[in-house]
Amino acid sequence: MDISVIICTYNPNLKRLSQTLSSLQKQSLDTSSWELIIVDNNSSNKFRDHLDLGFFPNSRIVHEQQQGLTYARLKGFDVAKGEIVIMVDDDNVLQSDYLQKTINLFKDHPQIGSAGGKSLPEFECVPPAWLTEFYGNLALRDLGNEVIIDKWENTYPNAAPIGAGMAIRKVALQSYIDTMRSDKSIITDRTDTSLTSGGDNEINIQILKWGWTIGYFPELVLLHIIPKERMEVHYLARLLRDTNRSWVQLLEKYHINPWKNINKQTQLPRKIKAYISYKAWKNKVNFIKWQGACGIFEGRVKL
Repeated sequence: MDISVIICTYNPNLKRLSQTLSSLQKQSLDTSSWELIIVDNNSSNKFRDHLDLGFFPNSRIVHEQQQGLTYARLKGFDVAKGEIVIMVDDDNVLQSDYLQKTINLFKDHPQIGSAGGKSLPEFECVPPAWLTEFYGNLALRDLGNEVIIDKWENTYPNAAPIGAGMAIRKVALQSYIDTMRSDKSIITDRTDTSLTSGGDNEINIQILKWGWTIGYFPELVLLHIIPKERMEVHYLARLLRDTNRSWVQLLEKYHINPWKNINKQTQLPRKIKAYISYKAWKNKVNFIKWQGACGIFEGRVKL
């Protein structure tokens, strides 16, 4: 098996999931060369009853009881048979040559441990003009049309792959898997009640620290479906706050954190000062950015 496509999902939107599966059905790579693994992370909406996986001869749904994207991914990694693993979100629409081009680039670049490409928006309704400020937070990315390859230089590279469509050489995953299995203070990714993140970043850090390179390859293209609720202020504010908090903790874990620890008693004054400096009352963008700053303060308290 060349590729294992892993879709981790929790109570998925059936329309978006069907778009994801439709894009996989249209892949140019022969179905005998890859498998589809759907990890049900303890869903309650019985989405399985509405799926027809007949087109995919090598497909299965597995269950992960422990809540959280990190645990669901680990389950997928455990059962994957492919030499390359591709993480696909349940709202990603892959270009029809995505799998074939992934195989090609891994053959051409034997030192690449993980790779990603362009994640372009597919909005379900007209987005507000200010949303462009937060494309990166919504896992949208276009770094241009040049290949970028990075190695470990004791800092997190800007061109590191994001989770949407991330392709990983299976052998390069082992250090990450071992770390997660033995880590007593695991920084979990998204759950049903939290928008914390860092799982994608930790995978990349582990791959880099073990001597592999990572890369951005513009020929890998997917559409990321963005529904109306993810364009709303309260969602984006919560997203930035949660992700920034976990980001600080992740950087601290790997000794590349640029921020210093702060006393818990100074947290509220810092947030008030930031509220003023960001002019958070003035508009939506300022308010969301202020919430992101609050997340950094909260992360620094927990160091």
